Amino acid sequence: MYKLRDYQQKAVDHTISYFKKKRDPATIVLPTGAGKSLVIAELAKIASGRVLVLAHVKELVEQNHHKFENYQLKAGIYSAGLNRKDISHQVIFGSIQSVANASDNFFDDFSLLIIDECHRVSDDQNSQYIKVINKLRSKNPNICILGLTATPYRVGLGWIYNYGYDGEHKTKEERFFKRCIFELPLNYMIKRNYLTRPVKVDIPVTSYDFSELTDSGRMYTLKEVDELLHQQRRLTPLIIKNIIDITESYDRQGVMIFSSTIKHAKEIFEYLPKDQARVIFGETETHERDIIINDFKLKKFKYLVNVSVLTTGFDAPHVDVIALLRPTESVSLYQQIIGRGLRLDPGKKDCFVLDYTGVGHDIYSPEISDKKPTKESEPVEVICPDCGFENIFWGRKNFDGEVIEHYGRKCRGGKTDPDTFEVESCEYRFRSKICEKCGSENDITARECRTCRHVLIDADSKLKQAKLSKNAHVLRPDSIKIEKRFDKKNNPFLQVRYYDYDSKYLSEAHYLNNETSLKKFQINFLRSHMRIPELGHLIQDVDEVIKYQKLLRMPSYVIARKQGDFWRITEKVFVEELRKGH
Repeated sequence: MYKLRDYQQKAVDHTISYFKKKRDPATIVLPTGAGKSLVIAELAKIASGRVLVLAHVKELVEQNHHKFENYQLKAGIYSAGLNRKDISHQVIFGSIQSVANASDNFFDDFSLLIIDECHRVSDDQNSQYIKVINKLRSKNPNICILGLTATPYRVGLGWIYNYGYDGEHKTKEERFFKRCIFELPLNYMIKRNYLTRPVKVDIPVTSYDFSELTDSGRMYTLKEVDELLHQQRRLTPLIIKNIIDITESYDRQGVMIFSSTIKHAKEIFEYLPKDQARVIFGETETHERDIIINDFKLKKFKYLVNVSVLTTGFDAPHVDVIALLRPTESVSLYQQIIGRGLRLDPGKKDCFVLDYTGVGHDIYSPEISDKKPTKESEPVEVICPDCGFENIFWGRKNFDGEVIEHYGRKCRGGKTDPDTFEVESCEYRFRSKICEKCGSENDITARECRTCRHVLIDADSKLKQAKLSKNAHVLRPDSIKIEKRFDKKNNPFLQVRYYDYDSKYLSEAHYLNNETSLKKFQINFLRSHMRIPELGHLIQDVDEVIKYQKLLRMPSYVIARKQGDFWRITEKVFVEELRKGH
């Protein structure tokens, strides 16, 4: 019999509260090692109707079933891999592959569906998960559907739900899961000693260089990874020697090595001590895989190499070294891999993290869906001046940890009605693109005005068109000069000059002598030039622009068009607007 930890009880309580008022599919996000199976067991125990718990691998089915039966309760298993197909129990733990092929009468009378590793559920109507869900809903349209995962962000898709636990609007695209009803950060678990402390070891030898793939902003293929590793194959023996040296010097008990491809795994295996190493591929026979995993848990060998098959559903608490030799596309996947070494074990004080990828993910960093605009960017907290929501954007900090710049566009916060769980999104925009037809604010990457549907030309197209036009000039600024000047009537105005590497320049002038011109300046200039745009209200005249010019940033490109004998600046393009590399 288990006693739930405080956060596990909260997850259960939030689930009960939510499904009393809503029937939209919801998720719980818990880091690896937080005890999802105990939350599942408690919910299955207290549910009033029949419960179906699904997982994608037999190890998770078995693990979740075992935790439930430790409550001195009986449950069925429906999994061909475990040689059981029970159908009459109040609670059934099943593998999605087997349940998807079950007869129609299997789906009778279920009131709660729990999906472990729910990030695998897609909107594809032909997928096994959706087919099972449709069968369950045909029997009970009001069935509650709860997903649990440690990785709610998927590369190529984005967030798996529309609204986060704190009300943050994650995506406007249609998602099967509508909201996250409970979330626990990894650092909470580590600070309270629920997980082992990870120690990221500074690697004294070289690392692979995957930047050609990871900086491209697109998904990459295994073939591309293999080709890149082939070019850097001389590094592999050095890296493996370093892993062995660290393991032996610090008397480590279990080492998991995450490789990039099957070919890469075989290469790694060649440099490891043969009597102390095994390798598992996706194609490894089930029986052989079970023997290898069991021997590893019994410490019959020390080094376990795998290719994308042990990121979930694997529990070996003695693991105290995680070696990454594969690029991870998202922070959440990176954290899930590290989680393989964070389970508590007698005598285990920490877990070494050896990262040979050069990608530079942070163990504690939150997932940010926007593309990283610069290599120096890091997650920063930005409070919305309208709703007070604490956004996490890409940005930069000084040595004191203060935010000096951020690339946030729209506040992601929202107000959640405690009675209905409906969310009203905040509409504040830190930066925006103004529609020239109706004046509405739009996202800076928008291609169509959200109000009048007028076509908005994106930054890349603007640059391409300007470079091809005889009447346009594109300047890439190297420096910016801001001065206070006076016209013939002695009225002060702001002159801004953008210089390129050859000291050629384009300039613009702004008057700030009345409320209308100041508002225009704030919208057309400050919103895009301010490193922290929500501080634009500090500036009320030309002297204050000069005073706070350190808060201003340069655009990546300035576009000017010929008007008579002069060039007039018509557009400026900033780094976060660019979709492609320039």
